[in-house]
Amino acid sequence: MQSGDGDLLTLMRSAALEAGALALAFFSAGVATSARIDWKAGDSPVSEADYAVDVFLRERLGALLPEAGWLSEETADSPERLSREHVFIVDPIDGTRGFIKGDPRWAISIALVTRGQPQQAVLHLPALNETFTAKAGSGAHLNDLRINASSRAALSGSAISGPPNLLADMARGGLAFEAQPRVPSLAYRLALVACGRIEAGIASTNAWDWDIAAADLIVAESGGLLTDLDQRRPAYNSPLPRHGVLGAAPVHLHGALIKALRETSALQKPQL
Repeated sequence: MQSGDGDLLTLMRSAALEAGALALAFFSAGVATSARIDWKAGDSPVSEADYAVDVFLRERLGALLPEAGWLSEETADSPERLSREHVFIVDPIDGTRGFIKGDPRWAISIALVTRGQPQQAVLHLPALNETFTAKAGSGAHLNDLRINASSRAALSGSAISGPPNLLADMARGGLAFEAQPRVPSLAYRLALVACGRIEAGIASTNAWDWDIAAADLIVAESGGLLTDLDQRRPAYNSPLPRHGVLGAAPVHLHGALIKALRETSALQKPQL
């Protein structure tokens, strides 16, 4: 798919890079942000930078594909998106809590979804100078280099990142693995599976479309798979764009990961 001015994924990437520069003006590694902080329902923080990036991306992406709908964490939702074939699904800053504290592991997440499935994706981490991109059927890249999920033969002994309660319960269930430090950005956590730095990434219940849509495509195009506990891939742009427990892993390890998750007893404790 192309916009009127060129390859759409390239233009989406450029928009993400510009949005990253905008967000970086409010960020210093290891130091609390200079941005104003507000609080949403559920004790969830949102910063001045989140809003600024949201406004910028809605204007820029909307100009690239005017017929596309819009779903963003920081924009009031509208049922109008449900009638659109194409929808941009955006998280202006995924990992806001980390951003606020000076943790560089936050991301700008952009997915173009067509009829419920992501077709093009950009995940940009400005403070780490890392940009993941993917296009359906064309592979996944990190800073323009092709990436692949891990080729590790077994889930046992693998590196897994996710909510501490789920990891602890999986360990009590007998799975031996290397628990990784929690990553503030759920999208980045999943992208680490795509580039082979970890073997599995987990999201407990309550992930929203904007948390996972871009990362889902990046994982899939790297040879991985993200599904729920019934091994169904997420469907996007539904009336309630929210998901249950999800697991991402290389295709050949995915079944073992889902089996381990299904055997846990901590699934009722929502932690992204």
